[in-house]
Amino acid sequence: MGVACRVTPPPTDYHRCLKTRTRRGKSTQPCEYYYRVYHSLCPTSWVESWNEQIKNGTFAGKI
Repeated sequence: MGVACRVTPPPTDYHRCLKTRTRRGKSTQPCEYYYRVYHSLCPTSWVESWNEQIKNGTFAGKI
């Protein structure tokens, strides 16, 4: 398991990127880098849990 998963929840970078680029009307393709990083470094169960929390508006990080 990568250190990044224990230090800061990786989906924050990905979702911030999506939010910002979508709001500005830009392509979200560059955000895929963050998606690949947190999906490759973190256990699947964590990723699924974070995605569910984000969907429900209960994720602890600021997005």
